[in-house]
Amino acid sequence: MKYSFLELFGASLLVFGWLVFGANTIGNYLVPEAKAVASGEFAAAAPKKAMAKGKSAAGGNALTLLASASADGGKKAFKKCKSCHSTKKGGKNKVGPNLWGVVGKAKASVAGFKYSGALKGLGGNWSYKDLDAFLTKPKAFAKGTKMTFAGVKSPADRAALLAYLRSLSGSPQPLP
Repeated sequence: MKYSFLELFGASLLVFGWLVFGANTIGNYLVPEAKAVASGEFAAAAPKKAMAKGKSAAGGNALTLLASASADGGKKAFKKCKSCHSTKKGGKNKVGPNLWGVVGKAKASVAGFKYSGALKGLGGNWSYKDLDAFLTKPKAFAKGTKMTFAGVKSPADRAALLAYLRSLSGSPQPLP
């Protein structure tokens, strides 16, 4: 039986697509994906129990990791926040408020930004503990917040973000 050029070409594309898809699926099954940590290095395999509890492999939370966290690692982790927040001193508000000097600043106090009632009602200043809780799950910390971000699960990533936010100040707040 004789096939036309288009039929042969189409069949070869289909077979090629199946081979690529199959190789990708098998590769994903055989080699687990390594998750990058804030410093850009790959995390060592962590015990499942520690990860299930939301703790790092070494144990602890973001506040205990803050002393050894890198502001540079936090700057890398902040890339997902850049679309909604600016960080320059005197910078404009975007979808979210400017975060210059946020550590130690009064909550819902950035001039010109329209905060949700949930954040306005919190009162107090942004402590490391409050920022860690907010970064973990914003909607759980301030029910009714306009922030749609789901949160940062990794304590190491949150610690790096806190170190970066701390660096966004003329006089950074002391570590807890």
